[in-house]
Amino acid sequence: MAAVATTTGKGFDFSAYLESARQRVEAALEAALPPERPESLREAMRYSLLAGGKRLRPILCLAACELAGGSSQAAMPTAVALEMVHTMSLIHDDLPAMDNDDLRRGRPTNHKVYGEANAILAGDALLTRAFELVALRSPGVPAERLLAVVGELSLASGAPGLVGGQVVDLECEGKSVDLDTLEYIHLHKTGALLRACVICGAHIAGASNALLEALGTYARGIGLAFQIIDDILDVTASSEVLGKTAGKDLTADKTTYPKLLGLEESRQRAEALVAEAKAALAPFAADAAATVIPGAVDPAAPLLALADYITSRDR
Repeated sequence: MAAVATTTGKGFDFSAYLESARQRVEAALEAALPPERPESLREAMRYSLLAGGKRLRPILCLAACELAGGSSQAAMPTAVALEMVHTMSLIHDDLPAMDNDDLRRGRPTNHKVYGEANAILAGDALLTRAFELVALRSPGVPAERLLAVVGELSLASGAPGLVGGQVVDLECEGKSVDLDTLEYIHLHKTGALLRACVICGAHIAGASNALLEALGTYARGIGLAFQIIDDILDVTASSEVLGKTAGKDLTADKTTYPKLLGLEESRQRAEALVAEAKAALAPFAADAAATVIPGAVDPAAPLLALADYITSRDR
């Protein structure tokens, strides 16, 4: 993980927040897959789900819930569900029929260990377990809020979201792609789930329409910025640092931001998107009296710091 500033904003220790949230997410992920039959399926699910990673998606969910005045405990089942959907997408993306990758999070991809059939089924099981967590394992959250979460999660994980983005990504391999098409791919394949993370967290807390709109703008900015940095790292970092195969976009002849814009303009675009994302939260960052986050004067501090982290990360 990239080095991060120890503080962001007055009185807020981002490094401590990030590590504390990550540890809570890891514990919740472990608890979400208890012993059950068939054990071979559970083992394949756990292999990818518990393989580590930045856990940015569930942490974004928790931070958005806190900004909206809710508790991270109430949002944790949804946060875990979002990480399960993300893990499913990685398992399926790595398959030979998709991106055909052998390395993920520093170790062999799921299908290399368990075979293609079991990898597909492990991804399917994680996807459906995600909806179970939201609908059946979220005690104390009003039903109408959970319904909103289910709706967002369905859109993000289906044809209007990451599945649609993956299809267009595959269709464009080896072709010249303009910026609009590239952004369509990334707003769906990557950005849709990142958007769901912040919107779902806010729904758990019963956020206002104004805050939901601002979070949507924030999510669009960080979603595109996240993918731009991924594209940059694909050509500037090693496989050992990334924990996945470096240079695979070039090998697959995919259009990326560096290929289309160059490295320097790509980084400038990512920084501009992060600035837009942070600006969307400015009215809510100022309203510190409405929500209290332990250790943070500014209730938006975690989301603002996460936006900065996206452009400073090295993996």
